[in-house]
Amino acid sequence: MLTDIEIAQATKAEHIVDIAKKVDIPDEYLECYGNNKAKVDYNLLQDQEHTPGKLILVTAINPTPAGEGKTTTTVGLSDALTRLGKKTVVALREPSLGPVFGIKGGAAGGGYAQVIPMEDINLHFTGDFHAIGAANNLLAAMIDNHIQQGNELGFDVRRITWKRVVDMNDRQLRNIVCGLGGKAHGVPREEGFDITVASEIMAIFCLATSISDLKERLGKIIVGYTRDGEPITAAQLKAHGAMAALLKDALKPNLVQTLEGTPAFVHGGPFANIAHGCNSIMATRMAMALGDYCVTEAGFGADLGAEKFLDIKCRLAGLKPDAVVVVATVRALKNHGGVAKADLDKENLEALEAGLPNLLQHVDNITNVYKLPCVVAINEFPTDTKAEVELIEAKCKELGVNVALSQVWAKGGEGGEALAQEVIRLCDQPNDFTFAYEDDLNIAQKIEAIATRIYHADGVDFTAQAQKDLDQLEGLGFGSMPVCMAKTQYSFSDDQNKLGAPRGFRITVRNLKVSAGAGFIVALTGNIMTMPGLPKRPAAERIDVDETGKISGLF
Repeated sequence: MLTDIEIAQATKAEHIVDIAKKVDIPDEYLECYGNNKAKVDYNLLQDQEHTPGKLILVTAINPTPAGEGKTTTTVGLSDALTRLGKKTVVALREPSLGPVFGIKGGAAGGGYAQVIPMEDINLHFTGDFHAIGAANNLLAAMIDNHIQQGNELGFDVRRITWKRVVDMNDRQLRNIVCGLGGKAHGVPREEGFDITVASEIMAIFCLATSISDLKERLGKIIVGYTRDGEPITAAQLKAHGAMAALLKDALKPNLVQTLEGTPAFVHGGPFANIAHGCNSIMATRMAMALGDYCVTEAGFGADLGAEKFLDIKCRLAGLKPDAVVVVATVRALKNHGGVAKADLDKENLEALEAGLPNLLQHVDNITNVYKLPCVVAINEFPTDTKAEVELIEAKCKELGVNVALSQVWAKGGEGGEALAQEVIRLCDQPNDFTFAYEDDLNIAQKIEAIATRIYHADGVDFTAQAQKDLDQLEGLGFGSMPVCMAKTQYSFSDDQNKLGAPRGFRITVRNLKVSAGAGFIVALTGNIMTMPGLPKRPAAERIDVDETGKISGLF
């Protein structure tokens, strides 16, 4: 059996100019990066009028070691819609090098439902993440230089909130002390690194609607506070213009293709457990403008990625989804039901029934909280039995939701036609899309709404530090912003060991911070970290390149 990378490398890609022609992108807006990838000038959206196509969100159950296949389903669904004669464009997130070299691997799909060139997409691609890291670290350097040069703005060095970033899992950099070289080499202070995808620059990059909007958002970034508690911004440091200059080309969406030649935008990529987890608004809008159907995804389970896509991205961008796909596998649901990974290949209806509430709660949230039409996609594995699939179908039908078997990993677009037909049917239905909370609630009430309505927690507890942060942020006038919950992806709760659909728990918020440029409040819960570490046996150990430049080991 061929591996994902072998399948991708065996596929003869169409020239990217021909992919662009499929969605009528004029040559003057296309900037080729070789034969298989290009950037598309964002001015295309301003220069030409387009009627937006249908917007389809693909999300999933809480992830497990068994795998769910959300990106694979997204790509396969897009190819299936194309096979059914629909002008379709995919909009995906860019992978971070951290997971690629860590435990998760790449994020370009799998089997016969991939975007290519998968090696480029999973590694440096067009350099967007490097630009984001450079802009972030320029701001950090300007903060420390300002303090070194006399500290005219009055930074309290104990309250600098801006961290440096690197796009790699590196626990050694979580907490450091910098500036230890004496008077000429910087003021000593505590510091730390986040992974690039957790940076506010990444969030701003993904939420910006134009270069001028990008620059304005960068200027609003709060980097620290004075001893009197007054916020200091990037604009006060006069850093935002140079940061925008570093990001001007990165802001242009990246055009690639699926294995079957469906156009795909891969652009931006914050983690959904510690950020808002969606690709860029620019790419989503471009995909909707150029296609009759735009298929996009949001990170991790629907309690994280979909919640933030709907409550943050759609709210800030004025988007309204037409349908939602919730991806699950029989294996993952049995894992939620308590079965160890080694035993997931065996039929186990009892464990499946015990794990099904995880799927059903996500479906209920989509249909009854957000009022959106929904279909469940069962990403098929060879070990699935007819009885197991029928049990899932029966339970979903009780909620008025259909189930479609997805065979896109093995068959590509052909294996997703049943799912595509149900998605088309749902897109033709009107919906009453609503948010999980309204703008006029205060920060604590918004957090409470997410915790009780989406996670089904009994309530929220704020630590003393979180309460102090809450009072300060409300006092500074940030109470009207939406909330970005930083929470474990493995559970509806803030405890990764509570699988399924737990009850009788509370969410603990340990601290809050404002991402003023992005336009949301971040609430950190449980023991979530913004700089992951590598596992005992990182994926990097299996990645190699031969004398011809051919890469192996990516998945």
